[in-house]
Amino acid sequence: MSSVQHAAPARVGKVLSAAQVETFRRNGYHFPVRAISEGEADSYRDMVETFEFDHGLIMKTPYRNKPHMVFKWANQLIRHPRIVDAVEDILGPNLLVWGTSFFIKEPNDPAYVSWHQDSTYWGLDPADIITAWVALSESSAENGAMRVIPDSQKLEQIPHRDTFAADNLLTRGQEIAVEVDEAKAVMLALLPGEMSIHHVRLIHGSEPNPSGKRRIGFAIRYLPTHVRQIVGTHDSATLVRGVDVFHNFEPEGRPDADLSEAALAVHAGVTGEQQKVMMRDTKRATYR
Repeated sequence: MSSVQHAAPARVGKVLSAAQVETFRRNGYHFPVRAISEGEADSYRDMVETFEFDHGLIMKTPYRNKPHMVFKWANQLIRHPRIVDAVEDILGPNLLVWGTSFFIKEPNDPAYVSWHQDSTYWGLDPADIITAWVALSESSAENGAMRVIPDSQKLEQIPHRDTFAADNLLTRGQEIAVEVDEAKAVMLALLPGEMSIHHVRLIHGSEPNPSGKRRIGFAIRYLPTHVRQIVGTHDSATLVRGVDVFHNFEPEGRPDADLSEAALAVHAGVTGEQQKVMMRDTKRATYR
């Protein structure tokens, strides 16, 4: 069982009740949590789609990963008080953001996320890590919402195999190398502006989107400052609350402007180092 499960009781009451924190510790996830208003979600979605329209592309690599380092609005979102308050209720007051990723499924999209644990290739220890998955659109059974296997975070790290499947949204197309009992799966349906939170070891995945509705999710990876990188030689993170007395990660600053030359250069360097960790032991130098 991970150290999140054994941690001393965290502060509660900012967003999550004591009962909700206990539910998270028992099941490995909690939802739905109202993260931002529906109007704010619409505004963030508009910024994503304005960028896509202006640049003639969809939010994929290189901007899909760590977009908070190149978009001021994404950097603002990872610091949203209600989101950080909910995470603090579980992890405590000193918090870093290690990564962010967009998970977007287009209408009638074969893209999917295989059953996996977030912790598989991140190289972070201990596993006191939470993903806040913020819905910028509706996320439902109709358009491929996330599904989770309750209580699976207590299984520790499970072996995975790499597939590099073209339609798999994961970095290496990784999937759990043991049978998953899908009868136990719970679907985390969310309205725009709601979020789910899940433990880094929780088994989860999602099906393709056969509907005519786009699904847009923004995943934020939060960790307390005592967590460290044990695989890579360099890693960075953004302090979003409290103080960092451990200095296990190089600090990340805010982008001075959307897609500025300086922000893009820093982003390229940081994601390059992260790719070395994520793609280790493969013949591939970059991720999607």
